[in-house]
Amino acid sequence: MVTKKRVLIATVVGLLLGVIEWAIASMSVTAPIPWSGVCTIILGRTVLGFVIGISASGMTWWLNGLVLGFIFSLPTAFGSLWVGMNWIPGFVATLVAGLAIGFLIELITSTAFKARVALAQA
Repeated sequence: MVTKKRVLIATVVGLLLGVIEWAIASMSVTAPIPWSGVCTIILGRTVLGFVIGISASGMTWWLNGLVLGFIFSLPTAFGSLWVGMNWIPGFVATLVAGLAIGFLIELITSTAFKARVALAQA
């Protein structure tokens, strides 16, 4: 069973990590990131946090974060190729960041705030 606390914490952590990822990404590239890219980064990580918050997959928390982080990073990774970034700084870095952020969202939500998925009562 998913609680409101878990959904709220995971979504807020996703939003905060999205802002941090945008700040790191803007320092890493030479050209400024367009607003569409900024929105993609921040909203993508916020949605990742929300989905992690509502997921009750039955996987261990760390695997759940890694799997969802990978899945939700694929569209952004392919988008980075579309705008002209190469494989290593664009595609691979986006996937690695997604894995790390998915893991961090679950780590902070499940262990620091102890908002794990509760077992359903019959």
